[in-house]
Formats: sequence, C-alpha cells, structure tokens
Amino acid sequence: MYSIIMHHFLFRIRFSLAGLTLLTLLMLYCSPLSAGTSVQQPQSTVPLVVTMGNEYGYTVRVLALKNDNSVMIDIESMARALRLGFRKNQDGLELNESLVIPGSLCTIASSNNFVRVDSRNPEQPRRVIQLQSPPVLKQSKIYLPVIQACRLFTLWLQRDIVYNSVTGRISASMTAKRTGKIGVIRNGEQRIVAGNSTQAVPAKTVITGVEVEKRANGAIISFFASGPRVQASLLKPNAEGFAFFSLEKASCDSNAVSKSYNSGIVKAITPKQFAGAGLQFTVALDKRAGVISSVDFQRDKKHNTYLLYVRTNADVEDIFRKEKEQQIADVLSRDVEKWKLNTIVLDAGHGGKDPGAIGGKGTREKDVVLNIVHDLGTFIEQKWPDVRVIYTRKDDTFIPLHERGKIANRNGGKLFISVHCNASPNHSARGSEVYILGAHKNKAALDVAMFENSVIRNEVDYQQEYQGFTEEHLIMSSMAQNSFAKQSTTLAQDILKPVYRQPTNNSRAVRQAGFMVLWTPSMPSALVEVGYLSNSTEEQILQDRQEQAKIAYGIFQGVEVYRKNYETSTMAAVSY
Repeated sequence: MYSIIMHHFLFRIRFSLAGLTLLTLLMLYCSPLSAGTSVQQPQSTVPLVVTMGNEYGYTVRVLALKNDNSVMIDIESMARALRLGFRKNQDGLELNESLVIPGSLCTIASSNNFVRVDSRNPEQPRRVIQLQSPPVLKQSKIYLPVIQACRLFTLWLQRDIVYNSVTGRISASMTAKRTGKIGVIRNGEQRIVAGNSTQAVPAKTVITGVEVEKRANGAIISFFASGPRVQASLLKPNAEGFAFFSLEKASCDSNAVSKSYNSGIVKAITPKQFAGAGLQFTVALDKRAGVISSVDFQRDKKHNTYLLYVRTNADVEDIFRKEKEQQIADVLSRDVEKWKLNTIVLDAGHGGKDPGAIGGKGTREKDVVLNIVHDLGTFIEQKWPDVRVIYTRKDDTFIPLHERGKIANRNGGKLFISVHCNASPNHSARGSEVYILGAHKNKAALDVAMFENSVIRNEVDYQQEYQGFTEEHLIMSSMAQNSFAKQSTTLAQDILKPVYRQPTNNSRAVRQAGFMVLWTPSMPSALVEVGYLSNSTEEQILQDRQEQAKIAYGIFQGVEVYRKNYETSTMAAVSY
C-alpha cells in the first residue's frame, strides 16, 4: 500500500514538472521579444467585458503594456476583441466596422494626433477625431493609453466603452448606438463624449501646410490653417537669424510642415509642439542673402492663413528693372519657341485606291512619292534631331485631300510639303516644278491642279465635302494663306533649285494653282512635282530607288536653306 501511494505521488510530481516546463516553453515562444531587443514595458492583458444585449456577452483579454504609472492598449487586439476587422498598412492600421449598415473605416497612423473616420455612405461627412497624444508604435503594434483608446472607440463606434481604473477592466456596451454626429467637425466645433454626456468644445486650430514665396526684396511665408482663429505672436530675428512664430491652442503634423530651402532668405522652418497645445515655428533666416530690415505678420481672414513678411534692404528701382528684363526675356523665349521650325509635315500624294499618274512602263505615282517622302523624312530626322517629322501617310493608304491639311494643323506643323509626280499628253514634257496655293496664271498650271484635284472623286461624299469649289473659294483660300505667301514662295524657290536637274521646256519659276491639298494647312506650304511619268526617260529615272533618294536629298537641301534663312531672320526680328 505504501509503495502504491509513493508511486502515485511521484507520478503527480513528474506530471506537474512536465506541465510547468511546457508552460514555460509556451511563454517563451509567445513572448513579443524581437531579436536582439528587450521589452521596455512588461507584456500584460486587460479584461474587456462586452455586452451584446439579450443577456448575451463575453469577456476577452486584450494585450497591454503596463508599468507603475500607465496602461497602454494594443489597438489591434482591442479591435479583434470587439469583433472588428482590421488591416495593417505602412503608416498604421485601418479598422473596419460593420455593426450597422453601411459601416465605416477608421484610419489610425502612428505619431499622428488625428484619426480619420470614413463612412461607406458617400453622403455622410468624414469625421476627424483628435487624440490627446499620438499613437505609439512598439514592436510592430500601435498602442494608446487605455483612457484614450476607450475614448477613440467610443467616438468612432458611438457606443459606451469605459475603463475602470479600480477594477482594471474595460466595459463595452455594444447595444444602443449614441445619437448625434459625434466627432463631426462643423461650424468650428467638434462633438466629443465625456462619460455619459455629450458636450461641444471649440475645434483646435491645425496648421495644415507651409509655403514660402520668394521675392526680390525678401519672402512671404504662408501658414495655412483649419479651425478658429487663435492668438499668435512673433519674436523678431535674433543675432543668429532665428525668428519665432507662436500659435496658442494649435497643432500640426511636424513631418508635413517642416521645410528646408537651398536658396533665398528663408533657410528652414521647424515646428515644435508644447504641452497645453502651444505650437511654435522656428524660422531660420539666411542673413547672407541680404540685410533683414523687418519681419511682420498678419492673418488673412478670408483664407484662414497666417502670413509672415520677411523684408530685406534692396534697391527697389533695380529690382523693378531686373524684373522687367526678366519679363522681356521670358516673352522673347516664348516667341523664339513659338516660331522655331520644329515640326515638318510631309505628304506623299495619292495612295491606296488612288494610284495617281501611271507611266508607260506601269510606274505608279503613289509608290514613287511614298519612297521619296520616306527618304526625305529620314534625312530630316538624321540631320535635325530636334525637328519632328509628321507623315500624312506612311504606307499605301488612301487619305482624303481635306484630311491631309488637318493632320498638319493638328500636329502643329511649321512647314507642309506635298510630293507628287507629273503627267502630260505631251510626252516630251519633263522637269521638276514647285507650286504654292493661288489662282492659276496659265493653262499649264491649271491642268496640273485639275489633275491632282481629280482625286476627290475617290472620296466618299466628295460632292458634299467639296461642295461649291469655285474660283471664289480659291480666292478665299488664297487670302487665308496670304500671311504665309511670302514664306511659301521662298520655300518653293529654295526647293526648286536643288531639285531641278537639267534644262527643260518648263519655266523654273515658282508656280501657283488651286491645289486642294494646299487649302487647309495653316503654315507655309508647297507642292513639289518631281518629274513627268509620262516622259519615258524621266519614268526610268523616277522608278530607280537611288534616284528617288537623290531627289529626296535635293528637296532636303532646299528645306535646309529655307530653315537657315528663316530662323536667322526670325530670331533677328524677335531679338529686335
């Protein structure tokens, strides 16, 4: 009997030791210690007693950090105990409440005194809850003093959540919802809850942003505020150049309003929050930027902004003169950019269902001019990387005549060059010709224009699109192009010289005719007829790929001369 009792006694001791060892291991495993760090406050828990109504409720222990003077509650643990959703983000926590429809979100950020509450109902206003002290981030968890934590959840959920310091318990009544819009900032007041009563207190002023506007004789510092007007004071700069601007009963997000500058009279602006809601900005001034004559402040009531005026001794007349010079320089710079020849539009005639002129050997105009335009664009892009090339067509596509000019206008073209091949019943006709828009001066010019314009019959609804194309319309179009007539003529002359290859029976003068493709472009424009496909000798030349490249380079040389003369004269005129 004695041996049985001793055996049972020893078994209980071994079981108790094993349980104690397991409990010790579990406590070590669950300890919140981070690697290489120690906990400054012991991890503990606080009972949270939740009443749900209908005699139903439960008790959960929430994580806390305790010392002799305070109790800090883990917000995530408290949210979980109240059966609320939560999600961590870079700045803190986003709590999710669905006790009622449609519910709301509560956003808490570490080191930020303000908590944002957003209803899922877009018609309800956003609420802002101001904490007495910002949340503290410890071991990847956000903590608040237990009184503040209860107040926060009370204001957000509009339920009574109270901490009893005698019993060390938190009581949460999740039954009836409080009435009124608690925490809504409106008309300069914020509704808060104290115990079982609701009272109105003035909303505190918050400095939401700081901006420095540099001036020739100093700077203007703007402190943007929300909330009612508060008492402000300014201490003038000391010997080291530090001025102090103070606001009573105000606060700010220090990270958002701290500023530093590399140049100018203002070097830095640094906020400091004092106990009792006092806020002071230290304004560091660079005395090397000028002798500071005065620093004053005033409040812009309309925009709720506090303004600091920092003035330096300066020659006002010299400042005005320099500002005027800068204004003139800015205008000239804009004019130079405006008139800079930086976009050239290249138009390969015909295309798609419109082959254009066809030579005796079957050479099609649309193929020849597309190759020449591609080569011309390549020369421009290689020689002038700063010039943009726009093509009305890059492949065998049919583009209506009226649309080609619109493409040029939409892309801000500064030159429009349309490339074509010629044809004539007189098979001996040959040579290059360059046209600008205008009334025809002879039958030959009219014939060329009529041939090129005949392409409109390939367009859908061409009768409506070109309804009433008469001599009067040509005159009106020519008048619209009048401001570019001289430049278009110069462009045509410059192109004609290098493109012209050998003496022909055609005049080398620039010609004008009513080409529809030249109607629309609002820029200097020219149409180049590079040769006659109806002439067997020229057809052989025009179908040769190397000859096409030579023709393209000839056109480029003409544009090069035009650009050089144009920009030289334009820059001289603008500078003058």
